[in-house]
Amino acid sequence: MYHIQDACLTELIIKKSRFLTYLYPCKDEESAKEYIRHLRKQHPNANHHCYAFIIGDQNELQRSNDDGEPQGSAGVPMLEVLRQRQMQDILAVTVRYFGGIKLGAGGLIRAYGGSVSHALDQAIITKKQMMQKCKLDFSYDLIGKLDHFFRSEHITVLTKEYHEFVSYTFLCEQIPYAPIAELCQGAYRPIHLAQVSVDVPLTPQEHS
Repeated sequence: MYHIQDACLTELIIKKSRFLTYLYPCKDEESAKEYIRHLRKQHPNANHHCYAFIIGDQNELQRSNDDGEPQGSAGVPMLEVLRQRQMQDILAVTVRYFGGIKLGAGGLIRAYGGSVSHALDQAIITKKQMMQKCKLDFSYDLIGKLDHFFRSEHITVLTKEYHEFVSYTFLCEQIPYAPIAELCQGAYRPIHLAQVSVDVPLTPQEHS
């Protein structure tokens, strides 16, 4: 399953109607409803505030609402896009300002589904991944070498402490025992602390 890293907003103009789509990460139904209320106050003159959300570790909460559009033409296609994209703990709200041209049921389905799909394409999507949390204590003269190593290998350093020795806490997929031993000439070795689940942004290839 996938998540969004942050809230985001996108806009589409379809036959003079404005479709503003808000994506919002949420863990419970009340926070989703509160955000919907917030958007209604923010856009009091909009014609429709349609929404869909999927919440829960097992996707147990799934809701959609057409907010005055023909039944099944707005919230349902929005929810279907979230399902197809395997999204979780997410609320999508599409605010429509009517432009004077009716789209018909098929046009509405394409417009609302397409608005959510477009928003997801612009959002930072993450996935849960098991990572190794490690600690490395080393001498000050190795800071430059190890900083370069962590940057070049895209290893996330969580904390840096400077006492008698330098101490880095970092996350990695596989513990780099051999490369660090080579850089440190065998003097220092990573200590494995825990295996943790973290949200990792998808690569452009995974997202496409």
